Amino acid sequence: MMKKTVNWALVGTGGITKRFLTGLRASGFASAEAAVSRTKANADAFASQFGIKKAYSEYDEMLNDKNIDVVYIGTPHSSHRDLTVRALKAKKAVLCEKPAALNAAEVKEMIDAARENNVFFMEAMWNRFTPPLVKVRKWLDDGLIGEVKMVLASFGTSAHYDPKNRLFDPAQGGGALLDLGIYPLSLGSMVFGGSKPERIVSQMTLNDAGTDNDTSALLSYGNGRLCQIAVSLSHVMKNDAIIYGTAGHIHIPNHTFAHNAELNCEPRYSYRFESNYVSNGYNYEAEEVNEAVREGRIESPVMSWKESLQLAQIMDEIRSQWNFRYPAEQKQP
Repeated sequence: MMKKTVNWALVGTGGITKRFLTGLRASGFASAEAAVSRTKANADAFASQFGIKKAYSEYDEMLNDKNIDVVYIGTPHSSHRDLTVRALKAKKAVLCEKPAALNAAEVKEMIDAARENNVFFMEAMWNRFTPPLVKVRKWLDDGLIGEVKMVLASFGTSAHYDPKNRLFDPAQGGGALLDLGIYPLSLGSMVFGGSKPERIVSQMTLNDAGTDNDTSALLSYGNGRLCQIAVSLSHVMKNDAIIYGTAGHIHIPNHTFAHNAELNCEPRYSYRFESNYVSNGYNYEAEEVNEAVREGRIESPVMSWKESLQLAQIMDEIRSQWNFRYPAEQKQP
């Protein structure tokens, strides 16, 4: 039976939107119907470059387009809450780039809007849907490394410091924690079943713009279960993750963009899962959204609202330990 084609509007014309568009077009039975940008020139240029039918510079005009089923939001973090809530109130499903918003209060607003309007909403934690992490969850569910005791994960890159660049600009939600830290924190949350950490101890170095260049944190999930993360915008780090259990460990090379995963069971068994990757990997999260929209679901069990809220709460706590608040938060209670 032919599946219903799900029509998408893409908000934002940066690199992440281009990568998502590649995945969307590989997902099947989905169409990029509209490009949305703050200026008509940018929207027109993006639509022309990628063969998209419609271009909008007025967000509400796009929301009034009855042909649009899903809105993908690939803009800076500081705009996520407003764009998401408006789309949900217009009864459009939303896939919003990570992190979902600047803080937990904003994420809760987004979740409440999805619930009240009975519309699908998901934080775009794309790598959770890729074959390597699907396989890792299967290994964990099957108990192949015993009881999980520790997760170690890092993600670092060397970015030229520019206070106006969104990576550093506090007005755009800059900093290593929100931009990079969401990946290792999400991995730890996934491994420990979405449970809430009991204690968080962190270290952070701030730049002249007031955002973080480097952040590390140790999260205790109780019963001797720990997650240690480190992220940086000032130096390249080995983008690896290791999950240690009482009967072995799992190694995820380049965990943020993983194409394989290694299972090591004590004392001598090891197995390397090589992914039969399709496209660039963003297609898997697109497929999750497409199926949810077709089936009338409003939440994904793989990336739940509860986890998105808890991840925001974790990052709030880490920032609070260093008195790090964004300008938009100064206006919030």
